[in-house]
Amino acid sequence: MPAHSRHSSAYQGLPLSRLSAAIVLGILQAACDHNDVTPYPSSRLEQEKNDTWDVVLTEDSPKRRYVVEGIAEPVKRPLMEPVTARINYDETRTVRIQSPIQGRITHISVRTGDEVRYGTPMLTADSPELGQMQAAYADARSDTQLAERNHARESELYERGITPRKALEETGAALEKARHEQERIRLQLLNLNISAGITDNRFTLRSPLSGTVTESHANPGQQIWPDSSPALFVVSDIRHLWVILDIFEKDLALIHPGQVVTLSVLAYPGEKFQAHVEYVHQVVDETTRTIKVRCTLDNPQLKLLPAMFASAEVESDPDDKAIVVPLSAIFTEGNADWLFTVTQPGHYHRKKVSVGLRLKDSAVIEQGISPGTRMVMDGAFLLHNEAMTRQPSS
Repeated sequence: MPAHSRHSSAYQGLPLSRLSAAIVLGILQAACDHNDVTPYPSSRLEQEKNDTWDVVLTEDSPKRRYVVEGIAEPVKRPLMEPVTARINYDETRTVRIQSPIQGRITHISVRTGDEVRYGTPMLTADSPELGQMQAAYADARSDTQLAERNHARESELYERGITPRKALEETGAALEKARHEQERIRLQLLNLNISAGITDNRFTLRSPLSGTVTESHANPGQQIWPDSSPALFVVSDIRHLWVILDIFEKDLALIHPGQVVTLSVLAYPGEKFQAHVEYVHQVVDETTRTIKVRCTLDNPQLKLLPAMFASAEVESDPDDKAIVVPLSAIFTEGNADWLFTVTQPGHYHRKKVSVGLRLKDSAVIEQGISPGTRMVMDGAFLLHNEAMTRQPSS
């Protein structure tokens, strides 16, 4: 006879209250006799007993492929969120070249991108102003020669007693004045890199610095003059650059000269460049509440260019280290942060930790985990959900 028929026959003739109790008892007995019902696995009982929320994934569990493990190793402690940086010319290695004299460009010797050395001709101009200066030097030299002859003659006459001493002194003063004027004009020509004694109106503008021509605003036939804007040429040694950071006021105490700054630029994904803090400005921008920090950057391969933007991470001192983990390794439960350590393959133990600085994709672990601990770097949320679903209901 089927089991349900036996139970039905057994319930006939019973009062209602006793019948209800008998039905409940029958259901429980049937549940115990059913072979497909599995009790809580031992891991769940262990969780309930110790409240550890340990999770065990079997070797054939498809969830194990989504769990990434790693070793907690100390690294340089991050100090702040990455900040925006701007790459600039190193102004100590940059010159903006303007013409020191009026004239008209007749020939341009260099183009943007050319490498130049100190004294390299940049352009040639025809300058009437230079011609006047050269003529003035010629006149001053003639005046000096005449004054020398006059003074020599008066000296001879004075020695013979023919000329009074006053005449000798006057010719000596005239000679000194002529020499000073000649020297003044000679120095003017020297500042223009013009040899004294030549009169041709031809002015050659030369580079005062070795580097790369990064900008050119000169055209044939263009009139030039001192203090013209923009500069005719910009020459800079772009193997050395400056990096300008905008640091928030609250982070000022974390910055000091000599620190290493790691740069990332869009042009070279995944590649890092190192700069060094050189100077922290002493003025706070009242609008943005930031302080500018100047860093020096070596650029031997010329990959980085002035006016580029970069993301900058200010590094701590070499001996200031901490354990930094991905945010995917941490989950929040209640008012605490947790992660999973690996006790053995497929066995994960929930561990409470103290989290310090949180960055965009990582966090600093201040307490709760020791260096060398094997832990879950990615997949902590998956294991947390697994633990939640395995918890027995109360």
